[in-house]
Amino acid sequence: MHENTRIPETAWHKASYSGNSTDCVEIANTPHLVGLRDTKNRHGGTHAYTTTAWSALQNHLRQP
Repeated sequence: MHENTRIPETAWHKASYSGNSTDCVEIANTPHLVGLRDTKNRHGGTHAYTTTAWSALQNHLRQP
């Protein structure tokens, strides 16, 4: 995980799993990184993962 990584503002969008909730997570996809941040606290920090690490996390979470 890379913290406080600069990801262009135009790359961010509300995560589809946030639905209509006001407690949302934003995600950014770039060629080499996937970023996560809190919608309500956009300047509070960003978590960024390599695309390989992000895929591994998704696969782990999908396991029963």
